[in-house]
Amino acid sequence: MYAVVLTGGKQYRVQEGDVLFVEKLNAEVDSTVELNEVLAVSKADGELVVGKPVVEGAKVVAKVVAQGKAKKIIVFKYKRKKDYRRKQGHRQPFTKILVEKIEA
Repeated sequence: MYAVVLTGGKQYRVQEGDVLFVEKLNAEVDSTVELNEVLAVSKADGELVVGKPVVEGAKVVAKVVAQGKAKKIIVFKYKRKKDYRRKQGHRQPFTKILVEKIEA
């Protein structure tokens, strides 16, 4: 059984026991979050239920494992011949979640 969920503007195909790195969620570590925007659910008998746009009454329950930041990327801008240079770093925050249950 799997589900397709929407969180942080991205879609993820999840199963029970999956560990995901999603865009930062406002939740404490070891707390439980519910992802209610379920776009599709595959049931145990193989039937695929697709929502319009979401599946009614379906949700994914996940546990927050960690909050963190990704590796640093360097943003470097310059214009040739104009002595213009800007160097900036960025670390995208993320939330690591463990999918515990899919309710359809």
